[in-house]
Amino acid sequence: MTQAPRSWLTRLNWYWTFQLAGWNGAALLALLSLSRAPMSWPILGVCWWGGASGLLLSMAWRRLLRRRGWIDGRFAWQRILPVLPLLGLIQSLSAGAGYALLQPFGPVTSLAWLPPALVTWSAIFLIWTVLYSMVQSLRRASRFEAEALRLEVLAKDAQLRALQAQVNPHFFFNSLNSVRALIFEDREAAAHMIDQLAGLMRHALQSGQHATVPLAAELDAVRAYLAIEQIRFEERLRVNFAIGISAPGLEQVRVPPMALQTLVENAVKYGVETSADGGDIRIAARRHSGADGAAMLQIEVANTGALRAPGNSTCVGLRNARQRLQLACGERASLELRQQAGWVFATIDLPEQA
Repeated sequence: MTQAPRSWLTRLNWYWTFQLAGWNGAALLALLSLSRAPMSWPILGVCWWGGASGLLLSMAWRRLLRRRGWIDGRFAWQRILPVLPLLGLIQSLSAGAGYALLQPFGPVTSLAWLPPALVTWSAIFLIWTVLYSMVQSLRRASRFEAEALRLEVLAKDAQLRALQAQVNPHFFFNSLNSVRALIFEDREAAAHMIDQLAGLMRHALQSGQHATVPLAAELDAVRAYLAIEQIRFEERLRVNFAIGISAPGLEQVRVPPMALQTLVENAVKYGVETSADGGDIRIAARRHSGADGAAMLQIEVANTGALRAPGNSTCVGLRNARQRLQLACGERASLELRQQAGWVFATIDLPEQA
């Protein structure tokens, strides 16, 4: 997968952008303060001389701050404040050297300019240091937030894998019980059943590497599972599929792996296995619009029978199915059980994603 190109905003070096803008701004302010004097090249020169020397001195100051770690975490005021007058003095002497060299107002014969220059440049470096510290703090907060989000995604993925690992053995041992029940009655049918089981386990292992799989792959696994159970229950198990033939592309919509399998297992166990006459199972899927108008996928597994207190394994299966829906598809995904007119309906609703 190729990485999306970054915008020019993300490629921009913000440190140099603000450095150049700030020190050019300082030069312009110095020029404005000298606006009463006739404009000349020496005046322009001393203004940008001060901006250039401030830029170089701030780069050295930044390197010292980072090397000593004075703005990492807590702001080391007790170490920073004594250095600011020294920076102001160095910058004042540098700017004074520019005046002495370019002589915009004639030769420099007095040091009366030094105290106000020292105060001004010390204040400028104080402002620079505070702003730089704030920017660094924001960058650290942004990195911490990004790292927290990354860890949250990793935790969510680990939880999802753990839930899938709980579902796969649950399904596998139920299928082995079916093989065990058949092996003493019809060895050829048992061999065919083991072939089906091998295909199912291949699907379970492969799908376990993904948060979602195409609905078509889930339906194939369910058909293989029902083929196994059909050998055991024969005419007692009656299955009907209604997978939105009029809705093109429906089978490519992605769903959490093994979620549909869990519901079908539950329907077989409580709708067919517990009845002497067996039972009917209907598996349907269709598109519909959610309350906000977004495209939703609805999968419904219905079986004849009535709701009853489930066993521990089914509780785990249904609880895991709900949790995996939430983890893989978000808060809008749901799984509901209801009983109506001699049928039990398990309905999954999830946002459509291809």
